Amino acid sequence: MIFSVFTLVILFSAGVIADDSQSTPEHQFPQAKSFVLNDAQGNEWSLAEHAGKPIVIHFWATWCPYCKKLQPGLERLRLANLDSDLEMIAISFNEDKGAKPAQVLKARGIGMNTLVEGDSVAQLYGVTGTPTTVFINRAGQLVWLTRISDPDSPKLDQAIEFLLSE
Repeated sequence: MIFSVFTLVILFSAGVIADDSQSTPEHQFPQAKSFVLNDAQGNEWSLAEHAGKPIVIHFWATWCPYCKKLQPGLERLRLANLDSDLEMIAISFNEDKGAKPAQVLKARGIGMNTLVEGDSVAQLYGVTGTPTTVFINRAGQLVWLTRISDPDSPKLDQAIEFLLSE
């Protein structure tokens, strides 16, 4: 476990994770940009209110087949870490008119909180496609952004391990 976390830090530092990923040099991780969005019931969710917790943000759309493929893997990780302070949320953006993101995730058996109408937040984070998953550490720094769609990618497990080890 220590080796894999150490390896992940090295990979993050060297910027050599996957071709579909972006990272920054060690100790120069940018601060995650603050935002406020609502869920489907109109409840407000603010990044600032979750400061000090590791956060995974899954940017997705109901029409995206790669998102549908990835979501069971993210749900497995969310459920495996319920006893930690890890926060995992989904932000729906670039939706077709009349889309019901929260209902779609629930029907797929995905229990993470879903924030809707997230186009402005996607733009704030430079997200251009789906799925995009962002990992924010307890210091509020953006430590990894990936477009992985493989639900069984070991990099997702390593990223969660890294977030929880800090």
